[in-house]
Amino acid sequence: MEVVPLATADDVAALAADTIEALVRQRPGAVLGLATGSTPLPTYEELVRRHRSGTGPSYDEVRCFTLDEYVGLPPGHPESYRATIARELTDPLGIAPERVHGPDPSPDGLPTAGARYEEELAAAGGVDLQVLGIGSDGHLAFNEPGSSLGSLTRIKTLTEETRRDNARFFGSVDEVPRHVLTQGLGTILRARHLLLLATGAGKAAALAAAVEGPLTAQCPASVLQLHPHVTVLADDAAAAGLAGREHYREVYAGKPDWQRL
Repeated sequence: MEVVPLATADDVAALAADTIEALVRQRPGAVLGLATGSTPLPTYEELVRRHRSGTGPSYDEVRCFTLDEYVGLPPGHPESYRATIARELTDPLGIAPERVHGPDPSPDGLPTAGARYEEELAAAGGVDLQVLGIGSDGHLAFNEPGSSLGSLTRIKTLTEETRRDNARFFGSVDEVPRHVLTQGLGTILRARHLLLLATGAGKAAALAAAVEGPLTAQCPASVLQLHPHVTVLADDAAAAGLAGREHYREVYAGKPDWQRL
């Protein structure tokens, strides 16, 4: 795991955008795994800004898979993750809707939705780079504390803490769905490169537990310690609880110029 402490959230967004663009330039048909929520948004805004300015790569051949989807929202609801990622990233980048995939929350297909999404991911050849955020309780995607470290895509019940965290996107906590379809921790670990973004003091304790704490289902993000290629980008506030923060800075500063994240 490579941990890169940076000064600001803008620095996190810029370096994350650099990493995604480098992959797409090297592999025009890359498969991107996309997270929603407030943390990745500055990265997506930076990618869109560069694309509109003409400095970004072409995304014409890129395919995208979202981490999760709410269950129970009406079709086309603006806070569905399919609608959110289209609005925030894929539409502005010119990625055709048919190249953007997510778990299917249709009521009739819920019993098999997880297995079908696993098949879609496998058929695409897997995810090249997966963007991730971390919850204040250490959850990864919607894998809450206690989730199996080997779990696959499935339906999950949201805790009240997570529903409160997401209420800012709705009118009230009562409007936040109680269930989601989410990639499992085992599913996430199959991606070839995991890019975890953490910003703000509210993520400091969870990030420290995930990076430097024990491997435990009580901190689902600690499963990242098992992956061979994880990059953690954190601003000063989110990195404040890391015991090895200065060590991570020194290691990153001393990397050869040719060695990318």
